Amino acid sequence: MMSLDSFQARRAALIYNPVARALARHPHSLQRTIAVLAKQGIQTVTLATTGPGSAAIQARKQIEAGCDLIIAAGGDGTINEAANGMLNSAVPLAILPGGTANVLAHEMELTGPLDRAAKRISQWIPRRVSIGRLYAAGEIPRYFLCMAGAGLDAAIVSRLNLDLKATAGKLAYYFAGFSYVFHPLREFEVLVDGRRFQASFALISRVRNYGGDLEIARGASLLSDDFEVVLFRGTLSLRYLRYLLGVALGRAHRMNGCTVVHGRSVVCREPEGSRIYVQVDGELAGRLPITAEIAPHALTLLFPPEYLAREQSFAAVRACA
Repeated sequence: MMSLDSFQARRAALIYNPVARALARHPHSLQRTIAVLAKQGIQTVTLATTGPGSAAIQARKQIEAGCDLIIAAGGDGTINEAANGMLNSAVPLAILPGGTANVLAHEMELTGPLDRAAKRISQWIPRRVSIGRLYAAGEIPRYFLCMAGAGLDAAIVSRLNLDLKATAGKLAYYFAGFSYVFHPLREFEVLVDGRRFQASFALISRVRNYGGDLEIARGASLLSDDFEVVLFRGTLSLRYLRYLLGVALGRAHRMNGCTVVHGRSVVCREPEGSRIYVQVDGELAGRLPITAEIAPHALTLLFPPEYLAREQSFAAVRACA
């Protein structure tokens, strides 16, 4: 098996979403990125995704062909698909920001054009990480790096105008969200490691930030072996305007109606007669009931050294809390 300490990429496959917002706006960024990687001794082939699930197939084929690094450039959905094709492989996954929200890229503080983010990729450090595995009603198991959401946020994703998303970016999510302002919500049952709760929005997260702009799961970490689960109660969607303000101020976890717990297994069940949606890394993924569980050490990710140093300090503080 490849040694993580001595890893040096020589042959990479860069899988990108050609309609991702950042890539569509900067059509020459891929060529510049390939040149940046070549200067680091990494010969790179580029592969455009062709539809849902194609990134997973492409990643798997490139690993079988001998690539020692997969790079995913696009939004969190593209990254999620590529990761699903790399499970239990020793080949690392590196990510470059190219989509709308770029949650995972923001988590690692990778911002700006692709070529700028790729300039130090040879100095990034591989680490084996645990990821989430989701079982949704009527769907095949799906793995996720960032988060799964049940309830309000998934309902917003279900209403998302994809054409508006391509042109307006994150504003499309706000437009879809405001369409729910006077919409009644249904609460559902949530079990976290057997502990029972009620919520109208359950966030099952491996990352702190949400949508690239807000921190909701403030105690989550890609280097931990559990989820941070943030549960919001309320049947009136207007209540979420207050929650949104609390999140923006970093105080949501102290608000009445918000519960934060950690766990390795989460079960969500919808009440009879309801239809409650689920999203995974920003993509619609079915409806309740669901089970989300930790898949231990299932993927190798490349991390900037600054991120690892920050997370190790964060873990030390969390251990003393």
